[in-house]
Amino acid sequence: MADDNIEYLDIDYENFEYQDSATPWTALTGVKSIKVDPAKAPIIADIAVSGSKSVSNRALILAGMATGKTRLGGLLRSDDTWWCADVLRRLGCSVEFDGTSATIKGIGETGPKSSSLHVGSAGTISRFLPPVLAAGYSGEWKITASKQMSSRPVGALFDALRSGGGKVECLEGENTYPAIVHGKSFKGGAISMSGAVSSQFISGILMGGGMAKNGLDLTVEGGIVQSEYVQITLDVMAHFGAKIKNQKDFTRFFVEPGSYRAKDLMVEADASTATYFAALAAVTRGNITLTNIGKNTRQPDYGFLDILERMGCEISKGETASTIKMDAQLRGGFSVDMRPLSDATLTLAAIAPFADGPIHMHGIAHIRHHECDRISAMCASLTKLGIKVEEHDDGMTVYPGVPQFGVMDTFEDHRMAMALAVLGVAGNGIELLDPGCVSKTCPSFFEQLEQIGIANTKTL
Repeated sequence: MADDNIEYLDIDYENFEYQDSATPWTALTGVKSIKVDPAKAPIIADIAVSGSKSVSNRALILAGMATGKTRLGGLLRSDDTWWCADVLRRLGCSVEFDGTSATIKGIGETGPKSSSLHVGSAGTISRFLPPVLAAGYSGEWKITASKQMSSRPVGALFDALRSGGGKVECLEGENTYPAIVHGKSFKGGAISMSGAVSSQFISGILMGGGMAKNGLDLTVEGGIVQSEYVQITLDVMAHFGAKIKNQKDFTRFFVEPGSYRAKDLMVEADASTATYFAALAAVTRGNITLTNIGKNTRQPDYGFLDILERMGCEISKGETASTIKMDAQLRGGFSVDMRPLSDATLTLAAIAPFADGPIHMHGIAHIRHHECDRISAMCASLTKLGIKVEEHDDGMTVYPGVPQFGVMDTFEDHRMAMALAVLGVAGNGIELLDPGCVSKTCPSFFEQLEQIGIANTKTL
């Protein structure tokens, strides 16, 4: 298949040098900054949102571990999914991309090859990969990550693996990458772990449990941050043949031992990415239809539309599409628990200055440990732009105001970059440093802004 979309499969892997978190799919390479102009008129548009990162990487990993050939459609093409496909290829899978579709021939029959693997800044891959490798097959894998990802502790995951017999060696910092994972060491069985840090740790253990010799009897203590993402994991596991039972309150899970089987899947749009475009309708008094995400999604960030409705927007939720319409000033003067949809926190913070009263966001202490300390970063950014904001241990309160133009750090965080872009569109414009960080989940973001009438100027 001769196609630019799969050119990366033909590179010289023996001599390929990893570039920390950049990939051949990284957008805006060499661009130091982007100046985003304010909107000149209400934005009226139909927008197709890129594929769900959460579903894409879960499906890619399990298709790679499965027996047989899987066709995935609607995939997100971003740095995170490139790293996932790269890992699978190095393990021995055949991975061929055709636009936003991919065909994966899994290694369920042969097992993975021992190899050195790099996950870039892909948090999902860094949490999903060790359990499936430790559970399923003999082998040894050295896993490295970007500088940013290597600073983020994964102790909750590694400790859970070790409690089930898994052998994981950390090569530098304790419970951080780089690490060596030993295959066929994680036997599963009865395991307890906290769910208070990241749902991705729970998801990773569940995915590995489907391949472990003794299956998995997992008890989760302290509740789960964003349990909806664990439900997405269960759905994708079941799609690929796993047999799972769980208590309704998500405190205990039972996964039968077995293996994954290939099965085609269409990936839905990304609800987190959708929040930025929904917010643009709200702050420009526009009318935007998200053409490929509707009310049946399990993704928690779709709940952002309910917050917009609370702020005065007219929301229409269809089976496969959603429309956001606004023709007045946004309403504020309320408090909202963002824990269930914490990735939408920065989006809400970006539009909060344009409301008629303060908005208090809480329940999100855990986002201090994402790509950056998102609470501190957003509070510092709003302050620099002239907006009054109060920082709290588990959130922030943003007050009404008129943001000024500013040259802003994106903190190597895709969500900071996209949220600040929305603020600039609604306010007096903004210049964003290192805009290429959006490639983690939405490389086309600034192109899509141009397509709906928002000019932006690149500085090399």
